[in-house]
Amino acid sequence: MAFEKLKKTLGFTAEEKAYTLTDPEEFAFFGAIPTSSGLSIGPGNAMRVPAVACAVSLISETIGSLPAKLHDRADKSALTNHAAYRLIHSEANDWTSAGELREALTLDALLHGAGHAYVNRLSDGTPYELHRLEPGKVQRDFERDGEPFYHVTTEDGQMPMSYRDVLRIEALGGVSPITLGREAIALALSFEGHIGGVFANGGRPSGVIKSQKVLDVESKKKVASSWFNTHGGKSAGGTAILDEGMDYQQLSMTLADTQFAENRLEQIREIARVFRVPPTMLFELSRGTWSNTEEMARQFFTITLKPWLTAWAWSYARCLLTPEERTGAYVEFITDDLLTTDAAARATAYGQYRSMGALTANEVRAGLNLPPQTGGDKLQNPYTTTGKEPAE
Repeated sequence: MAFEKLKKTLGFTAEEKAYTLTDPEEFAFFGAIPTSSGLSIGPGNAMRVPAVACAVSLISETIGSLPAKLHDRADKSALTNHAAYRLIHSEANDWTSAGELREALTLDALLHGAGHAYVNRLSDGTPYELHRLEPGKVQRDFERDGEPFYHVTTEDGQMPMSYRDVLRIEALGGVSPITLGREAIALALSFEGHIGGVFANGGRPSGVIKSQKVLDVESKKKVASSWFNTHGGKSAGGTAILDEGMDYQQLSMTLADTQFAENRLEQIREIARVFRVPPTMLFELSRGTWSNTEEMARQFFTITLKPWLTAWAWSYARCLLTPEERTGAYVEFITDDLLTTDAAARATAYGQYRSMGALTANEVRAGLNLPPQTGGDKLQNPYTTTGKEPAE
């Protein structure tokens, strides 16, 4: 219900409404939504903002690079012989790896609100392939009891599909962060455009040409055009020659005076809030130190990635496992690389786990990507061994 309230607040309602071609709300159907600054923001021009492109690629590529496995709930072993294991861990289909599909669907969710993939099954219902569906060709609807189903547009028309056959990954409430943060993104684009215009004129603001004679409108236009052609852009800095007692006075204004630099940094922070990404992960390092940058990297996993990974694990389980199989198996993402600290701290942690009997030597070696050794499955503390066998 909270998501539905959010959609209504943003203007996304399930009620039927007639739109005209001049209605501003109709821009949403074409992926572009007007803002207070006058710019219409959609996936295309939003990605022109470096902070947006960095946040989108950071989230989608990281999720695509993390390995996922199917485990048995009883003994935590990997169920490599299950049909879903290959789709989750190795390849979604013959030409798309599992990681590439996760990256593509997460990208669709970030840009369009949701990403979808079709589950192709064998005759006995076993999942065999996953195929990405273009965002504009999938429409979700609900039965009276709340059960979702999908209308997928194909070459032969719309095809209804069960929720069991469509893997769906969605952003918060099914609304893209680009839509939620369209005002901040539009303002960032406006800053870029304005600063670009300033530097197109040689990095200088406009000036005033004074004349002792009274000039008519056409003469003023000719003087201004001649000045811009000979002293603007790449020609800035050249020697000026003024006739008939004319004088040029440059208006004093600098980028620092208008605080453009600070405003641009604030827009990066605002975009970071929209995507729930720590600013240092978008290379906004004005307030970054060694210690808080390391902490923000951990926050990136906890605050940014964990909700996405939870959604992916459930979507995999819902589409690729039967209700009976879900009681005995689960999908897990391997996030050790994200949370790995420096070598000294890692060695200290492993030593403490060994001394308290929480890990065996072979479990530590597995964490270091080393093969097991004989006798490495005992839990006794190696630092207090007396040479006697432990009591049974």
